[in-house]
Amino acid sequence: MRRLVVVEARGTPAFVDRLRRAWDEGDAVLPLDPRLPGPARERVLAAARPEEPVAEGDALVVATSGTTGDPKAVVLTHDAVAASARATSARLGVDPGADRWLACLPLAHVGGLSVVTRALLTGTPLTVHDGFDAGAVEAAAAAGCTLVSLVPTALRRIDPSGFRTVLLGGSAMPDELPPNAVTTYGMTETGSGVVYDGRPLDGVEVRVVDGEIHLRGPMLLRCYRDGTDPKTADGWLPTGDMGTWDPATGRLRVFGRRGDMIVTGGENVWPTAVERVLERLPSVREVAVTGEPDPEWGQRVVALVVPADPAAPPTLGELRDAVRGELPAYAAPRALRLLDTLPRTASGKVARARLRPG
Repeated sequence: MRRLVVVEARGTPAFVDRLRRAWDEGDAVLPLDPRLPGPARERVLAAARPEEPVAEGDALVVATSGTTGDPKAVVLTHDAVAASARATSARLGVDPGADRWLACLPLAHVGGLSVVTRALLTGTPLTVHDGFDAGAVEAAAAAGCTLVSLVPTALRRIDPSGFRTVLLGGSAMPDELPPNAVTTYGMTETGSGVVYDGRPLDGVEVRVVDGEIHLRGPMLLRCYRDGTDPKTADGWLPTGDMGTWDPATGRLRVFGRRGDMIVTGGENVWPTAVERVLERLPSVREVAVTGEPDPEWGQRVVALVVPADPAAPPTLGELRDAVRGELPAYAAPRALRLLDTLPRTASGKVARARLRPG
């Protein structure tokens, strides 16, 4: 019986060794984010079902979020992981004899984890850091790391010129990019980025249906851990992202989510998950959560609150403490707006479009 092995996703050589050993034994790995508070950790484990065996050929189960904020568990096969590693390495011209990857993003997320897997599968040397530290990243470049994957927030904090190539993904891209930066588009379900600087990797197909981006290729997920498959019968993955595809130039332009997801510092935050925490506070009568543009984080999480007692409204610190007790710290609001009422539609639902500035 092939097992799903839960491994604390700390950026250490021990994690890499444990991943390799599990694969050698025919097992799949669930990298578990050590930053998660207890309730969020339990939700990930419930979605991933580590007590159930995995199918032949399954390599990874990676947690993501659904539109309600409830975690999903994406199943990636060895074939899919290998296809991703090959396509990425070919596009970047990776030379295992001359290049070295640096993994400094969280390994429980596909952006960081895929650095490790592509290094393992192509035999490219690898340095692993337990989190992002600007000084340590620059030192790694000086010590011979040539390739790194970052989010824009991290890119702003380093001198990227020491790397041959910087893969950049996760949140809104800066207006000005260094010449060695490559922007990427992808998600957990695609096993990492599959579109580089607007151009699909080899083997990846793109189409836009009613404004929504669809992707197809050998690196896509097999299914979710509950057995559901988000792909169409002919293998296309509707992404939920909006964009345009120019067949003349072969380039994809991504506009953003069809829904209301907030992307802050490269992390995905679903408003409903944060709202569920905040609405339980005695000082909060009503709450809605939205994202506002932020020059540092891409977006920042903002809580719009109708206080239970206008004379004693909640503080931002109270809200942040409540969220950090149940959700990852990046989901905690960075701003608080006090309102008399929330804007609502005729049916009584919160009018999210009217929550956003402009």
